[in-house]
Parts: sequence; C-alpha cells; structure tokens
Amino acid sequence: MTRPENNLAEHPLVPLSHYGKNPLNAMTIDVEDYFQVQALSEQLPRASWDQIPSRVEANIDHLLQLFSDYSVHATFFTLGWIAERHPDMMRRIATQKHELASHGYDHTRVDHLTAASFGEDVRRTKAAIEEITGAAVRGYRAPTFSISLQTPWAYQILEEAGYSYSSSLYPIRHDLYGSASAPRHPFRPGPGMFWEFPLTTRRMFGQNIPCAGGGYFRLLPYWTSRRNLCHVNAAEEPCIFYIHPWEIDAQQPRVKQLKIRSRLRHYTNLKAMPSRLVRLVQDFRWARMDEVFAEHLAPLTVQQAI
Repeated sequence: MTRPENNLAEHPLVPLSHYGKNPLNAMTIDVEDYFQVQALSEQLPRASWDQIPSRVEANIDHLLQLFSDYSVHATFFTLGWIAERHPDMMRRIATQKHELASHGYDHTRVDHLTAASFGEDVRRTKAAIEEITGAAVRGYRAPTFSISLQTPWAYQILEEAGYSYSSSLYPIRHDLYGSASAPRHPFRPGPGMFWEFPLTTRRMFGQNIPCAGGGYFRLLPYWTSRRNLCHVNAAEEPCIFYIHPWEIDAQQPRVKQLKIRSRLRHYTNLKAMPSRLVRLVQDFRWARMDEVFAEHLAPLTVQQAI
C-alpha cells in the first residue's frame, strides 16, 4: 500500500503551489463488500451474500494502515449488514479515531424504499453501529447516491432518526444515480439543522464534472483527479472524496456474465488504486467529514456522545 505509482509520464503535474489555497478535504470510505455493489446485483443477489466469502475486513485493514502511515483520519460510511458481521473491524476503525457513519443496512437504494421502510433501515443501521463501537453516528450516505430531488422526504426522516448530515447527492448526470440540477455546495434541505454535503464536482463547459473519486478515480489518469481537486481547493472549498474497500483488491473473484459496461466499471485499474491512493494522501490534506464541516454541524449533545 505504500509503494508510490512510478509512471509519472501520463501527464506533467502542475506544482500544488500553482493552485494557491490548500484547505482540509474529507476522505470517505463506503464500507461494503465487492458482492454488494449495484453493478453485480443481478449475478449476486441479496439472498446469496451469506454464502460468499467476505473480503472486506482485509481491505479495510490495508486502508487503516495507509491512513495510519500518513496521519489521515477518515469517515467510514458503513452498511449495517457489514457492521453486524464484522464487529471487531468496526471497533478497530473507531479505536483509530475515524468517524463511523451509516451507509444504510443492506445497500438497498433509497428510491426503492417507502418512507416507512427507509426510516426502519436508517434507524436499524445507526443503532447497530453505535452498539458495536460506542461511537455516535451522525452522518449518512445513501447507497448508490440514491437520495435525489425525487426523494425529498428522506432528509426529514434522517433528522428525526438522529442524524446530523448526509453526503448522498451527486450533482452529475449518470445512468445509475445523480441529480445534475441539484446544488453543488452544502445546503440545508429543510427548516431544521440537518445538512446535505454534496459530492465534489467541478463546473466546466456548462456542466458539472465529477471529481469525488470512486470509478472516475480509477478509470481516468491520476493527473485528471488531481487537477480537478486542486481547482476546487483553489477556490478555498473543501473536496469530498470517496472510495470502496473492494477498489484496492485486484485479487477479488471475477464475476462471470457481466455486461461490458459493468465489467469495465468494476474491474478497470484495480491494480493501480493502492499506489494512486498513496499519491492522493500525499498531495492533499485529509480529515473526517465532521471535522471538515465542523462549522456547519452543531456540537454533539450528551445523548449523542454515547
């Protein structure tokens, strides 16, 4: 995990000093196993998960070591299904002073749930993580960024369930998710104190360009992500970056009979990810969501600081 990527010839890198400001950015992990992603859902349905050997714990341990090596603290948006089956891993994350947050229970999209079932989902996940780790859960990220302008009821339910913020909106055009017309900057979606922190985009050519990590970070050359993140930071704005544990696991089993698009999205450049992450944590300043956006969030109450 600590060996830097050697091929710098893909593009000349502009010195970071060229971009001016260097604010603190949010490093986030969507904690799910490789068989739980939407691209593989037809081949690996929910009913099969307990029969598939898990790889998430080893991958999380690699990320924890990387973050320890470079003094990075991150926010781990975790599935309740994962938390219940890997309690020791959850405690290791909490012990190393990372933020624990919710990614829903079993990766069911918000727009596939009713308001009532969504409320049950987010309360169940929050309770599970808090009981296992003793850490207050304030943040939420929707599976597959499936909170959108079509699910405005989700925010009130999250606030009523005790959450303080969401980072679920990706204001881009995409075939699986995204709300291109949604706000690009932090906003309160209702009259309360609840905040939405959208995933990072750069405005170019009259549209929002994704630059928050994930598949785009793997599919495109490193310099592309670096340049876009630098551009956002130069405007004195923090970036939100996300990765999945399976994205550093080039040895994960290959699922057969995938559509070409799904195969490309899931497997392209997995081998490059560990070294790219080393460059990323060296090139930018990183912290937890609740630290980067502390000025927006109210301090923990006695009841929340369990």
